[in-house]
Amino acid sequence: METAVICIVAVLLDYGLGEPRRFHPLVSFGNLAVAIEKRLNRAGAPKWSGRLHGCIAVLLLLLPAGSLAIALNQQPIARLGLGSIFLYFCLGQRSLREHAEAVAAALTAGELNVARAAVDRIVSRDTQALDENGVCNAAIESVLENGNDAIFGALFWFAVAGFPGAVIFRLANTLDAMWGYRNERYQHYGWAAARFDDLLNFIPARLTAFTYAMLGQTSFALRCWRDQSRAWKSPNAGPVMAAGAGTLGLLLGGPSSYHGRIEQRPALGAGRLPRTADIGRSIALIRQSVWLWLTVISVFFGVFHA
Repeated sequence: METAVICIVAVLLDYGLGEPRRFHPLVSFGNLAVAIEKRLNRAGAPKWSGRLHGCIAVLLLLLPAGSLAIALNQQPIARLGLGSIFLYFCLGQRSLREHAEAVAAALTAGELNVARAAVDRIVSRDTQALDENGVCNAAIESVLENGNDAIFGALFWFAVAGFPGAVIFRLANTLDAMWGYRNERYQHYGWAAARFDDLLNFIPARLTAFTYAMLGQTSFALRCWRDQSRAWKSPNAGPVMAAGAGTLGLLLGGPSSYHGRIEQRPALGAGRLPRTADIGRSIALIRQSVWLWLTVISVFFGVFHA
């Protein structure tokens, strides 16, 4: 039951404390990633060179962290005590909820510019010209996708490989968030980070999509997942957001602006366009999913332990 206990403690720590305001390990890791990129990401480098340097950067950042986590995981006392803390650092449920609630609160107050600024903190698209529906769309898509990236992926890899698995997953996801863009700067250099994150997310994303489907309009959500996810550019975000949109009965996706360029994105889900209240519904879906995962983990490891 050690795994289940650590997962529950870590989720409760995240629920009660949220992300550390100072000295968050991911901030230090991000600063190190920036310093390494300045040395290795060379403008105008050919494809093979950019990818090679990107691979080297990923190894330089992940191998020491992974090796330290594996060494600590060999010690029973460290595994129990540090496991909860490491996993807590890997989770972001409260932060995700607070960011989304800030968007909803601004929209409820009729402060569209404040809502745009709030949603800008959790999405990569251009937000300055978004109307109320566009802000709701962006916020809900971010909640659904980051449910996997900031919560369920870490829980999955912790259950599979202990806190070394959760740490590697979260750090790889951070590198993908920093470098996984298909633009001139990161098209080649960010390739390794993006592909490694895709690999680590493949199973968790589909478990997340299935969880979303189970907690709402199940058959409709599964159909949206089957019919729509392949058209989405991300192999893992597609199933997650399609199932989430379907279970909520909302129409998400559609055209959006990124760095001044309009991108024609496929539709996700079906039904009506999202409203402010639907941001709260997406947050509730994440909360229900977390408790379902904790229940399943507790039952599975309880039976396995017995």
